[in-house]
Amino acid sequence: MTLEATVPGTAEEVLARCAELDRFTSLPGRLERVHLSPQHARANAETASWMRRAGLRTWQDAAGNQCGRREGRTPGLPALLLGSHLDTVTDAGSFDGMLGVVMAIAVVERLGDRIDDLPFALEVIGFSDEEGTRFGKALLGSQAVAGTWDPDWWDLRDRDGITLYQAFLDFGLDPRRVRDAARQPEHLVGYLEAHIEQGPLLEAADASLGYVTTIAGARRFRIRLLGEARHAGGTPYERRKDALVGASEAITAIESIGKDSGTIATVGKISVHPGGINVIPGRADFSLDLRGSTDAARDAAWDQIAAMLEAVCEKRSLVLEVSESHRAPAAPCARWLQEAVIAGIESTGEKDPMGIWSRAGHDAMAIAEVTDIGMLFLRCFDGISHHPGEDVRLIDVALGLDAFEQTILAVAAAYEAR
Repeated sequence: MTLEATVPGTAEEVLARCAELDRFTSLPGRLERVHLSPQHARANAETASWMRRAGLRTWQDAAGNQCGRREGRTPGLPALLLGSHLDTVTDAGSFDGMLGVVMAIAVVERLGDRIDDLPFALEVIGFSDEEGTRFGKALLGSQAVAGTWDPDWWDLRDRDGITLYQAFLDFGLDPRRVRDAARQPEHLVGYLEAHIEQGPLLEAADASLGYVTTIAGARRFRIRLLGEARHAGGTPYERRKDALVGASEAITAIESIGKDSGTIATVGKISVHPGGINVIPGRADFSLDLRGSTDAARDAAWDQIAAMLEAVCEKRSLVLEVSESHRAPAAPCARWLQEAVIAGIESTGEKDPMGIWSRAGHDAMAIAEVTDIGMLFLRCFDGISHHPGEDVRLIDVALGLDAFEQTILAVAAAYEAR
């Protein structure tokens, strides 16, 4: 399907545009588009062209986010911000993030001249770095917009040793001006994001759409267990300080704690040193990604995990080292925006929309620092995401566009009534 063959503002056009963005990848035959890369620049340029066709005035902000704005009934009103992200993980699917950006542009096209009667401006934003694939730090684009930029991030390096500071310069951005991307609360009405669910709940309920109640609070840790590397054949079991066996015991316990506490606890990376087939591992390093519907639940789970790690290390004569690499508070969606999203979904014929707490992180959780947030979820095939098998149905995108359009009108009514 070509863009020329699609009708503006339709589900067919949205899916064609997602496919068009797939062209901007650094990996042959696979999708990878990372922050401040040539592919990022090309995706921004293409997205800007679609924004302009929808009647938006466009610019790239000081953090590399692609932005567009159309005024409401009078120039200079606060803006209702719509968007998601344009970057991807490595070997990504076609819809995580990108679907929300192109849906936002399509809804602006559908609203057309009705925007002239809105009590706010509409802005669309394609965030530059939600995933953190290149520099290991997520939400760089949206945190710049939220005004929560940390100068310590300038020293982050990618796999080629390039610092974030140098990457800004290479992209044509001035690091000294990154704070120019920050938005002030009084200039925003709220933020709405459409996104694939990245989970199986909507599919299991045979529902196209759902609304988000809150976004998980997340913490990430680097955990190191230090033992002693010795000859595997010559060291009796009672003399061993096997870091890998200790890590294995800990990882199994982490899963159990996650299940029992209702939190999401995931070990996604592990490495062992020195790595000889006949050498007892003297060091094991592994990651922990911990998420909960509330910060209290997440932190309580971490307390259990930390106590367990200490107990495992004491029992096995290992040394424990822990560093926290990321912390983001849970981000509840504002009730008035939840109600607008619910009204939007109900306008499609769904009588009892499903509320879901998002186990995945989103740009919305960063933007919650500066304005109210709301989110619309779309069903995705088998809950698959961060994988080439990511897929959505045409009917769900069509219903999502209808719901998103009506959500904006519901926000306008609620905003005027406040």
